[in-house]
Amino acid sequence: MRILLVEDDHSLARTMLNMLREDQNTVDWLDDGQQALNALLQEHFDLAILDLTLPRLDGLEIVRNIRQQGNQTPVIILTARSDLNEKLQGLDAGADDYLTKPFAMAELKARIRAVTRRGAATSPSTGLTVGRLTLNPENGHLIVDGESTTLPRSEFQILHYLMRNPDQVATRRRLEEQLYGWEAGAESNALEVHIHHLRRRIGKAAIRTVRGVGYLLDSQAAAEPVCP
Repeated sequence: MRILLVEDDHSLARTMLNMLREDQNTVDWLDDGQQALNALLQEHFDLAILDLTLPRLDGLEIVRNIRQQGNQTPVIILTARSDLNEKLQGLDAGADDYLTKPFAMAELKARIRAVTRRGAATSPSTGLTVGRLTLNPENGHLIVDGESTTLPRSEFQILHYLMRNPDQVATRRRLEEQLYGWEAGAESNALEVHIHHLRRRIGKAAIRTVRGVGYLLDSQAAAEPVCP
């Protein structure tokens, strides 16, 4: 999952970055409200975690603006403000959840699971399920026909995105964003190598190539036994 973290408390941001990346997320960090708005309008993120008090543009204005533009990226607001009216303003602006500082990292993780539990079938105990495939975002375990394996981070990021958006084409750029965010990417054929390894795990037909565009997870093929 690709997350945009917007927090101008650098010490807290570093703690959150470490925690989020330990859970196999790709995390991009900004400490400026205007830059955050530009990023959300121009790029794809699976989740945004926004502080309210930011340089140049307040977190509430960011949420209002992206919702007016039709951007439905899930948003969790973080703030030291505990006034009920301000919480209601955040939710009314379009935020999906609101967490008051200080908070436990375990609670933030739980809130993230709640607001991103969309798309494919999911439950706290089984994770994402598409056909024969079950992926646990908590530990990166993939279960195929009852057999479990732990995916490397890159394969997890790709499959997690595809399983959250079954039967929808994921462009090369979008999948590479899941892997690298704004950091330097890898060699040009790295994505193909990861897709090749995933196909060996779940069956070649389960991940279809859309020539010139990208890839999609075929939910019907993912439900069928792998041919020997």
